[in-house]
Amino acid sequence: MKTTTTFQVKSSYITHIRCHVPFSQKNDVSSQGYAKKLTWAEEPQTALIEPQAIFEAGLRQHHLANTAYPIAHRKTIWDYRQPAERHTPLLKDAFATSDSMCLYAHIPFCERRCAFCEYTVLDAYDEEREAVYHQALLQELDHYLALLGRGVKQLRGFDIGGGTPSLIQAARIGALVERVTQGFRLSSDFDISIETTPKIAALQPEKLAAYRSFGIERISMGLQMVNPKLLHDYGRDLNKIGYNHLAVENIRRAGFQRFNIDVMYGFARQTLEDFRQTLDYTIRLDPEYLTLYRMRYKGTSISGEADKIELTRVIAMYTLAKQMLTEAGYQANPGKNGFSRVAGDPGTSAYLTERVVWSTAYLGLGLGAQTFTNNLLAYNHGAATKRMEHYLQTIQAGELPIQDLYHLPLSEAMAKMLSVSFYFGEIHLGAFRKRFGLELEQRFPDEIAFVLERGLMEYYGQTLRLTSNGANVINGVIALFYSNRVKEHLLALQ
Repeated sequence: MKTTTTFQVKSSYITHIRCHVPFSQKNDVSSQGYAKKLTWAEEPQTALIEPQAIFEAGLRQHHLANTAYPIAHRKTIWDYRQPAERHTPLLKDAFATSDSMCLYAHIPFCERRCAFCEYTVLDAYDEEREAVYHQALLQELDHYLALLGRGVKQLRGFDIGGGTPSLIQAARIGALVERVTQGFRLSSDFDISIETTPKIAALQPEKLAAYRSFGIERISMGLQMVNPKLLHDYGRDLNKIGYNHLAVENIRRAGFQRFNIDVMYGFARQTLEDFRQTLDYTIRLDPEYLTLYRMRYKGTSISGEADKIELTRVIAMYTLAKQMLTEAGYQANPGKNGFSRVAGDPGTSAYLTERVVWSTAYLGLGLGAQTFTNNLLAYNHGAATKRMEHYLQTIQAGELPIQDLYHLPLSEAMAKMLSVSFYFGEIHLGAFRKRFGLELEQRFPDEIAFVLERGLMEYYGQTLRLTSNGANVINGVIALFYSNRVKEHLLALQ
């Protein structure tokens, strides 16, 4: 291990070609950004780790080393956890440093929890629980609007996810959208995205029409897979394959022209041929966008299957998807899991694009929801227990429903931003400069030299992006940009 803490730029690895600006060109990348106004926790003293060692550890622990950062909270960032009395002032100060933000609202209800689900989901669902939760969600939103200033913040994107948000009454989605759009200033390219299932889209078309009337322009449908046995084995067979074509017809009839389908891969019981059939089927449904989600196992009821699928099979599945989707007219950077056939459109919602490219601060509402402001990371009640009672109690008491709030040091904030960046397969250099006031090469000289020398990443316009070879070992590349404390945890797992 190294012990030096010097951050010198290796000029031989810096390109001066900056001709391509992806997606959010509207942002002022020349600015030093608001990060100088943020307060950071004290930086821990740790030894630097050789890139080769952590790259190999990321590949060994490929189910853990991904865009979901951080990992093992109690072993890595627990020292930065703040007492409840500091939550409100810290959040108020953090959001005050930026004019813009994004918003996510979590609807946790599902008809059944899928075996592969890692999220905060409740499958005990009825009308009374829906009504109580809906009221609490609006109260939480009102609490934050009072804290941040009603009409003060510019909202760049709003996602309604779950769970299954389309399971609840459409009127309640409309009430939420109205409360949000009246409480914030909306950017010129603001959009709202919502999720549905094939079953609901097929059997309840009136909900889809209602969403469009509320101003929701993007909808995402979780197809996941089409093999009947896999659908049964993983508890997904409520969404029968016969629903899919009718669901798409209803989505189009409702007027949606920004339609995404989610597909999953990397299951221990899924063959390459299973995945090829799912891709072929999905392409024929003709969505504008297709998003690939790799099975992550952690926190699921099938976590024991993680060691039964080797990395080579996962790579083969992604390679197959890249080939088939490119041939069908869908585009994506190497390593990017969102494919789009619309020129100039990354395929993701405004909320997610802002998060991934620019690390725009976002507020999470609802059970177990996550909030990130670059220097603060927070999780609402329910993130650990997957239960609603404590969330409701704190809302009814007039308090913020926060389970854990971490005041991060600079190293953890950078690692969080960079890990999420790999959702697009690239790091936007101007966005990093804007957030932290220094060049990426200054902070990560050895890591960047490592990926460039091995042909794993390359400079492309305003970005440092994965190559095709780098996409195959993305888990090792992501781990290079983790904080040293998280790197040490990964290394200890071997």
